[in-house]
Amino acid sequence: MDMHPLRITAHGLLLREWTSDDLAVLQELFDDPDVAYRTPLESPFDQAAARRYLHSAHQARHGHERIHLAITTDGQQAMGEVLLNLTTGGIGYIVGASHRGQSLAARALRTMTEYAHHTTGLTRVILEIEPDNHPSIAVARSAGFRLTDVKPETVTDKGRTYDLLTWEHPAPATRG
Repeated sequence: MDMHPLRITAHGLLLREWTSDDLAVLQELFDDPDVAYRTPLESPFDQAAARRYLHSAHQARHGHERIHLAITTDGQQAMGEVLLNLTTGGIGYIVGASHRGQSLAARALRTMTEYAHHTTGLTRVILEIEPDNHPSIAVARSAGFRLTDVKPETVTDKGRTYDLLTWEHPAPATRG
């Protein structure tokens, strides 16, 4: 994998790697009750958590494990994140509360899905979504994902137990 700074442009977005200049915005985006509820991210997500997260994201890229990219429209102001797990084919996304309602998650998901299929060669990418997370389900559907019949995974995190349904998007050549 090329280790130069990764930038992906599509669907009116420029996805770029996080930098140390983004620590304050990482904290702003991720220190949110909705994000804390739906993700395994630290909560509260303070400046120290942002530094740990940034370090982990960089290590994951260098280890060819995951790609974490800031969602921007201009290459500067981060409004959320989309990530790709290169091992499992899983994609995750977060959009900051003040940036919701602009189709950023759907556009970022489509962009990362295309990257996963066409650049990394993944034949299938997945999302794991709680059955009551209607906004995320709408994003999945709008990006062409479909619910699988895989048995839900039960997860316990931060004292909360919940199920995750698997949604998939096969590469265009493998769609049935």
